[in-house]
Amino acid sequence: MGKVYYVSKNVGLGMLVLAVAALATIIALSIAYDKERAKNRGKPGDEATDSTSMPPPPTTPFIPKEPWDHYRLPDSLVPLSYNVTLWPRLEPDARGMFVFTGHSAVVFRCVKETDLIIIHSNKLNLTTFYGHHAKLTGLGKATVPTIQKSWLVVKTEYLVLQLHSRLAVGSLYLLYTEFLGELADDLQGFYRSEYIEDGVKKVVATSQMQATYARKTFPCFDEPAMKAVFNVIIIHDRATVALSNGRDIDSVIDGVPVSVTTFEPTERMSTYLLAFIVSDFVKIQSTQNNSLLVRIWARRKAIADRQGDYALSVTGPILQFYEHYYNATYPLSKSDQIALPDFNAGAMENWGLITYRETALLYDPMLSSTGNKERVTTVISHELAHMWFGNLVTLQWWNDLWLNEGFASYVEYLGADYAEPTWNIKDQIILSDVHKVFAVDALASSHPLSRREEEVNNPAEISEMFNTISYSKGAAVLRMLSEFLTEPVFAKGLSSYLNTFAFNNTVYTDLWDHLQKAVENTPGMHIPHTVHNIMNHWTLQMGFPVVTIDTRTGILPYPISLQYFSPDINSQMRVSGEDWVLANTNVSGYFRVNYDLYNWDRLLSLLSTNHQALSIINRAQIIDDTFNLARAKIISTTLALRTTKYLSKERDYIPWDSALRNLDYYILMFDRTEVYGALQAYLKKQIQPLFEHFKTITANWTKVPTKHTDQYNQINAVGYACGMGVEGCRELIKSWYRQWMENPHHNPIHPNLKSTVYCSAIAFGGVEEWDFAWRMFKNATLASEASRLRAAMSCTKAPWLLNRYLEYTLDPTKIRKQDATSTIQYVARNIVGMPLAWNFVRARWGYIFQYGKGSFSFSNLINGITKRFSSEFELQELKKFKEENLHVGFGSATLALEQAIEKTTANIKWVTENKAHVLKWFTEESK
Repeated sequence: MGKVYYVSKNVGLGMLVLAVAALATIIALSIAYDKERAKNRGKPGDEATDSTSMPPPPTTPFIPKEPWDHYRLPDSLVPLSYNVTLWPRLEPDARGMFVFTGHSAVVFRCVKETDLIIIHSNKLNLTTFYGHHAKLTGLGKATVPTIQKSWLVVKTEYLVLQLHSRLAVGSLYLLYTEFLGELADDLQGFYRSEYIEDGVKKVVATSQMQATYARKTFPCFDEPAMKAVFNVIIIHDRATVALSNGRDIDSVIDGVPVSVTTFEPTERMSTYLLAFIVSDFVKIQSTQNNSLLVRIWARRKAIADRQGDYALSVTGPILQFYEHYYNATYPLSKSDQIALPDFNAGAMENWGLITYRETALLYDPMLSSTGNKERVTTVISHELAHMWFGNLVTLQWWNDLWLNEGFASYVEYLGADYAEPTWNIKDQIILSDVHKVFAVDALASSHPLSRREEEVNNPAEISEMFNTISYSKGAAVLRMLSEFLTEPVFAKGLSSYLNTFAFNNTVYTDLWDHLQKAVENTPGMHIPHTVHNIMNHWTLQMGFPVVTIDTRTGILPYPISLQYFSPDINSQMRVSGEDWVLANTNVSGYFRVNYDLYNWDRLLSLLSTNHQALSIINRAQIIDDTFNLARAKIISTTLALRTTKYLSKERDYIPWDSALRNLDYYILMFDRTEVYGALQAYLKKQIQPLFEHFKTITANWTKVPTKHTDQYNQINAVGYACGMGVEGCRELIKSWYRQWMENPHHNPIHPNLKSTVYCSAIAFGGVEEWDFAWRMFKNATLASEASRLRAAMSCTKAPWLLNRYLEYTLDPTKIRKQDATSTIQYVARNIVGMPLAWNFVRARWGYIFQYGKGSFSFSNLINGITKRFSSEFELQELKKFKEENLHVGFGSATLALEQAIEKTTANIKWVTENKAHVLKWFTEESK
């Protein structure tokens, strides 16, 4: 594993690396932290309580009595295959409704004697046969019981068939249903997406089955462990193309003006990975070395403008990387990826037919930014990672969602790095995942990565699992595991796991088993504890440890042994004079580090005199750790602020971004108070050298920085320089935007700077600038350009414009449903717009909740509008909002609402305790 630490006796050259390879340390930290949290938060075990389930309603709790009252399917029937035929109508019927019709035949085996058939069905009108909702037949010699009665259960989304006698164990049966469903615009199940191209309105029938929406498309056993083979036929207009998970093998024209497309049978797979699409989209394609067909689908104009070319160019290399990394070939005959005008998620890993928002798949080399390009790469990498990890081998139940999403969130950086090796993208996991999730996981309302199955039951509870903990903490913990096992051993274990459980389901401990085998089968590899023992501490409890190192005594105040590192490590922890210690280099471990005050002083002195003696990641780590330790009152706020004093000399993106993200909290807490003037003056002083640096290296803003991350830091420099009043910045912004307004067909603003320039120009301008942006937004043919303009229009300081814009979010002809939540959040980010957005959501919650079911990301909405809340009045309003809407419900925002109350309470306390100190510090340091 190489050298795990070193201590230098020369200032600026030494550091102690407490690498996460010290497995004993990781375990001990977890145990110590767990005890500390229990002590501080009340009785032991509080941290294991259910933090994501719905709050108890104001009525008597419902107690399930019958099998159909439970949200989980009985274990008596196992599906084997489905024959599904669907016919979406892309024109409205006489009532003005868009519908689809279809029929399905599912073959299942009885594994436990039962006289009940319970299968999922939601919002489908089922044809009745002799008074029943389905027909049951036996296969082979199976005796077929007659149906006594059948009914639909709305609450648990079931079709129930009560039989006159029992099904025989081991026998096969076929259940046939016919149905009609609405092709609604709710972005879930089989749904409708609309767009305008060349002045013509067009309709797409598309799908989103994760997590519990396949049952809205056809009756099915809609749980991830209920895998089956799917035989799909789609009937559609001749002018359209039909797509599904498998390759189309036949398309015939029936006696009417429709095509009937038959697809090859799928592999054995879960219902949530199904996809059905009918559109007039076109494609570009390539064939990989193993004859794998790779296709990118999008609107005709998007393909004509070559917006799919970049996605096609990186898909092949990323697939090849994963085949090598997993030591497993891609298991399907084709890989389709499609960009949809309306799509609630960023992307969805449907096996063989991945669906994306247009912003996550389409890239225009002339109009898109470096950030857009990176997003396309990382999202493709994330989704392709799922083709094996999640699709080939699937979680048993949604309580282990973190393993699916955390894994893909980690290895997406590996796949993207292979496709774009000059970006050095693997370092960005620190900003995008590790630092991000620390903030959430520090809350009392956090939750463990892996939850008990019984804690995750109904669709709302399942939806809540798709959160920062599952994605980002999962990524951070798996990165840590890979670091201390080493990547080759980690990959060997993954390969064994995937090949052993191919086409089946697992629980997270199955992965630990195979990683343990990889360790045991690696010559010279030894770890002092099993992978199970190590990882259970990180997955079964919430939060993270804080390691405190006292360099004066050379000991850790934790009951742990560090002999694993070195026999004399404790003596080497003790330093004096100008020597210093730095732990957790490259932030490999999922923990924060605190030091004695003397060591902090020496590290800050090093930053001020020779900051490049520390790695880029560790400079970012020092900033992020101190700010968050200060918020926890472990160190002083002024000590944290001191870490930013060296920034006038800093030119690298990751430390700057870490600092700005942390200072952003100060802006949110104080931009309505007298502190803001001093804060603004200090930030102006620190950002100005960076602004001048980029002005110089871009030859007065006429060139683009060469380095990938420098392009990002240029955005930081311009955005904050304008916001803090650096001379010349606002004039530059205004002139660029004015030039564009004078000639709308020629935009002089570089794509990298468009978001910053648009926002600033609209903030400095008035209705003329806003209306121009609205026109450009409506006419935009590139999704990422429309997205930038949509965000920028929230930057205006005119309340009436912001209120008008908020109203637009509930009109899908103006703002698409998929974009409503983020648009409201953008408005709330604006100091003028925050109270407007809060009043808007509070007054219309009942309507918003119904309007946006399935399309609003409610947790993000609550988080977004409450970020600035820091007064007792705002806390009481928040609690009142909760009380007044218990009858409406909060769906997947239930946990987010509790977190908002917790964070607001903490903000009030923090501002009260720190306002005077912060004002004094910024005032003195801005001179």
